[in-house]
Amino acid sequence: MLRSMKFITTTLLAALLLPAAAIAQEFVEGVHYQKLEVPVKTESPDEVEVVEVFSYACIHCKSFDPTLEVWREALPEGVEFRRVPAIFDQTWALFAQAFYTAEVLGVTEKVHTPMFLAIHEQGVDLRDPTLLAALFEQAADVSPDEFTQVFNSFGVRSRVQQADARGRAYGITGVPSLIVDGRYRVDGSMAGNNTNMLAVVDYLVAQRLAAESAADASAP
Repeated sequence: MLRSMKFITTTLLAALLLPAAAIAQEFVEGVHYQKLEVPVKTESPDEVEVVEVFSYACIHCKSFDPTLEVWREALPEGVEFRRVPAIFDQTWALFAQAFYTAEVLGVTEKVHTPMFLAIHEQGVDLRDPTLLAALFEQAADVSPDEFTQVFNSFGVRSRVQQADARGRAYGITGVPSLIVDGRYRVDGSMAGNNTNMLAVVDYLVAQRLAAESAADASAP
């Protein structure tokens, strides 16, 4: 499907919104970011997709989250952001299950930060589904029965399996990591630190927007 000509103006907008460092610096493949050997199909083929691979179990993800949220607010038109939970063990799989439960219930924004705070600041053992249900009830007014039904549903468990497969396809070895348009992986070790990842992602997003605009402009 051809992308609309809105990407021509979107590219200009993206350039205006990029930090000066991202515009001035030419980031290098294999140094600041890694190109995936096999591109991963995105969920938004008509937009440039940025995926954060994260876990509520990860203290670095919790620390990075406020900066990421501010960055999200400035994304230009034509860029879609979403999250995919990483799954490295059973605890991380359970938190992925909680993430998709919130997504199905439509309460992600209400429970996202409380999940981080409960685990890393309040010492709540959210591996206990009863305590998870209590958090959903307190933060999002979801009844324990409704939480349990969705949490244990086939649909949620299927999404967890899909997230595990996607993380493997991305080549994730640590989090937080950012994936740009199913083609590039950026992590803190390559970028220098987690905050610098965003400058690299901005650069790659601008490159993808420009490439798609050029393709649309040359299409018959």
